[in-house]
Amino acid sequence: MKIASINVNGIRDAVDRGFLDWLAQQDADVVCVQNIKAKSFELGDHILYPEGYEGYFLDAEEDGFAGVGLYCRKIPKAIMYGLGFPQCDHEGRFLQADYDRFSIATFLMPDGSDQKAKQAFMEQYQEYLTKMSRKRREYIICGTWNVAHKTVDLANWSDNQLTSGFRPEERAWMDQVLGPTGFIDTFREINRDAGEYTWWPKLDQDVPRDRQEGWRIDYQLVGPNFRRHVVDAWIDKEATFSEFAPLIVEYDLAL
Repeated sequence: MKIASINVNGIRDAVDRGFLDWLAQQDADVVCVQNIKAKSFELGDHILYPEGYEGYFLDAEEDGFAGVGLYCRKIPKAIMYGLGFPQCDHEGRFLQADYDRFSIATFLMPDGSDQKAKQAFMEQYQEYLTKMSRKRREYIICGTWNVAHKTVDLANWSDNQLTSGFRPEERAWMDQVLGPTGFIDTFREINRDAGEYTWWPKLDQDVPRDRQEGWRIDYQLVGPNFRRHVVDAWIDKEATFSEFAPLIVEYDLAL
């Protein structure tokens, strides 16, 4: 099973830059997208239902803001829209597809432009993650968490300790998620190297991404029982339809 996650940062612009061509080449079972920045009813069928996929979307109430989606080859047993608290649901930040053996979710954390709002979201989301970790069902949660967990996860970390996404309280929250709450960072199960980023704040298309200062703020998290099913994980730095790069993980499971 191959799952891809990508922050398109505006799906119309991403499509114009080649997102659908990239999607067609992936042979992924599920593609999780974030930051749609459009109402799904405004999008054409070529975006909603690319060949071979069924699309599901949760829009933000505000125009041109947030929103998440799932492209699924196999139709899920059920779709869960939101988490039940207004900040998440009204802003279109969580969408989950349920299959027989596990669930796959696409998720978008607030970016921290309003730090109090981000902290409030994290506190409510932590309650949900704790409940989720206690269930027998397994989960794969994909998306932009907007937190670089360790110093290895961003360039010039020493200059960014008070920057949203690397603040001490945000990193401590991620410690909790990847510690006592019990979730596993699938990418770090495969790759422990520095310089592996998913977002470039000042992306320069004329300079290779390997030479730019980036952040790793996108994750696919799973429960501890799924650790053994992670086969491979990589960041597709060649995909340049967004300033974010796709995170792709392969699992030795079938939908």
